[in-house]
Amino acid sequence: MDKPLMDRKTAAKYLSVSPATLAVWDCTKRYDLKPLKIGRSVRYRQCFLDQFLESQLKAK
Repeated sequence: MDKPLMDRKTAAKYLSVSPATLAVWDCTKRYDLKPLKIGRSVRYRQCFLDQFLESQLKAK
């Protein structure tokens, strides 16, 4: 079963960035974190955040 979706604040904390940084990344499409728009809310799946973290570790 999938884990619950994270809001922007929780996802930002999980990635160790500010919510504003995460908002800019989404707006500019700098990283494809596959945010889900639910009404006015933005949510993130942990599996996509984990993939992003893995890709950043491999890039260094």
